[in-house]
Amino acid sequence: MTFGPLLKNPLLNPLDVLRFMIFGMEGQDEDVGLFGKVTIWVVLDWISSLAMIVGGVLPYIPQYLKIKKTQNADGFSLYVCLTLLIANILRILFWFGNRYEIPLLIQSIFMNFAMLAIIQLCVQVKQKHIFHIGLTLFLSILCYDTGSSNPVTIRDFDWRFFWKWTDFRSYLEFIAAFTLLASILTYMLVGHVIYVEALGFTSLFIEAMLGVPQFYDNYVSKSTLGMSRAMVFLWLAGDSFKTLYFLTRQSPVQFSICGALQIAVDLAILSQTVWFGTTPGRRKGLAGSHVVQ
Repeated sequence: MTFGPLLKNPLLNPLDVLRFMIFGMEGQDEDVGLFGKVTIWVVLDWISSLAMIVGGVLPYIPQYLKIKKTQNADGFSLYVCLTLLIANILRILFWFGNRYEIPLLIQSIFMNFAMLAIIQLCVQVKQKHIFHIGLTLFLSILCYDTGSSNPVTIRDFDWRFFWKWTDFRSYLEFIAAFTLLASILTYMLVGHVIYVEALGFTSLFIEAMLGVPQFYDNYVSKSTLGMSRAMVFLWLAGDSFKTLYFLTRQSPVQFSICGALQIAVDLAILSQTVWFGTTPGRRKGLAGSHVVQ
């Protein structure tokens, strides 16, 4: 019996509908159609998969909107973006050696686009100071406090300014080069179990450490001003859900271990919001800005 005839039954009992939605129909034919196979567990499975895909990106929306509104990116560490880009590129390559769930693969693709969008916004915000601030202040802000008197790009081959470039193209070039090299290496070694497992653990361990740059930046600045607390709370909620998802789906063990580590880092950053409060600390560019966290 399919779901359609069940609803047309004049002797329909609400308990029968509930029983069908939870357990499905017993003794049904193989050809039962789409709705005949839908139970509440299937619906929950769809919802959890969708949450896994978009949930990774959601924590960065408040931070993106805050930077766009305040036109100041000093409270956000771009090394968070670097961490997630590398981790998700490696995770995508890991899929070719160990076919984990498709929602996790799609999440990695979405996350890469989200991180590139944040990087582009941060670069644009810093470049806008050309027209509003004097030359000296412009150089200190645009060059990310590198001490350089000129704009810095990846083509300068000066590793002192790594990931502190002043044009978005440099970030794209580095990510493209890294992806190409990692792809070639994976293509050559994808048949070796040790390499594949190490690749998976490396990608997830790097992702588990994504909050460390933000934690260190807060520690050095003695402030969490400019950092979105909503972002960190969403980190914690997302990582908790993600770890539970890994456990229930029996994903490779690397996922669960690194998920638990991410939760610990999230809690450490949240403790900084209590310890440092809303004082600007050493973030002089945010002093007096009264950014609402």
